[in-house]
Amino acid sequence: MRIAFLCKRQYMRKDVIADRYARLYEQPRQLALRGHDVLGLCLSYRGTDVRDETHPALPGNLRWIGLAPSRSLGIFAYPWRAEEALRAFAPDILVGASDSPHIVLGDWLARRLDIPFAVDLYDDFESFGLTRIPGLLPLYRNAMQRASVVSCVSEFLAERIRTEYKTMGKVIALPSTIDRAVFRHLDRTQCREKLGLPASARLLGTAGALHASKGIVPLYQAFELLSQHAPQLHLVLAGRAEPSCPPPTGQNVHCLGELPHPQTAELYNALDVGVVYLRDTPYGRASFPQKVYEMVACGLPVVVARVGAMKALFGDTPNSLYEPDDEGSLARCIEAQLDKPTVADIEIRDWASLAGDMELAYLSVLE
Repeated sequence: MRIAFLCKRQYMRKDVIADRYARLYEQPRQLALRGHDVLGLCLSYRGTDVRDETHPALPGNLRWIGLAPSRSLGIFAYPWRAEEALRAFAPDILVGASDSPHIVLGDWLARRLDIPFAVDLYDDFESFGLTRIPGLLPLYRNAMQRASVVSCVSEFLAERIRTEYKTMGKVIALPSTIDRAVFRHLDRTQCREKLGLPASARLLGTAGALHASKGIVPLYQAFELLSQHAPQLHLVLAGRAEPSCPPPTGQNVHCLGELPHPQTAELYNALDVGVVYLRDTPYGRASFPQKVYEMVACGLPVVVARVGAMKALFGDTPNSLYEPDDEGSLARCIEAQLDKPTVADIEIRDWASLAGDMELAYLSVLE
């Protein structure tokens, strides 16, 4: 197959092409490794360098084109510039990913080229702020309804796409996964030493966006409850905190800031218990936090909000599930994991296996 991916260039504070980062990079790469001819077309919302390069992916071919806003028309020239690049590549199928504008643009381009259109949802894009742009939401929903294939980060989101959007094509659940070479068992003592954390304390922690809207507040509250009778417990936080929602303070709180990817693995290996926080909102129910797999791969006992896909994933380890927005429930689960640590037995598929599911779905459209 000749497969084109259309997505944004900057993703999770990374550059998809330069950093070769996560889902938006790995899906095209893995399909190329399966022998397909793949083009990744990345559009940037802000000024950046222009890229046109081929990356190793034998026996297939993987080319990346990164477009920057034009000097005269800015991002408004993208539809025609993207169409020109796609006509030169002549794909059999076009995949739109990364956010609602790219889904809408991808749908328009696929109809212009008269080829099937597929969508990949690493999140519930309707919950993103971009859908507040006047007129964008109905265009997004129409594009989703017309799609020939929709791959979703969780089964919960896939079911919503089937029922609410009434998508006419094939809808599959396709979670993101992790780099097992990075997220693995490491020596706890060495990891604590590298991060400047106390060697003998009980460490509770997390990494990510430390935002109230994501559900971080119950963790702060649960730590304050537990620390009243557990002075040896420390809270370790990696990520950017909101000024309006500051973390607790004190000598038992360690704020590490934003860590490079390999150091996040060191953090998870340094902890006694990790927390994956979510709220019971449309965004939270549709999410599949990648840090779940990262923590489990490091052998870390975790506590996770009982929301969306997490309910089924941790069904065999009930001590791992707390009620969202309930600091008392979270504190009890943390205590249980500190007292009797249990690492969830969860299958973590690799990118190559997941690409096989995508390949079958796309081939079924082209048959």
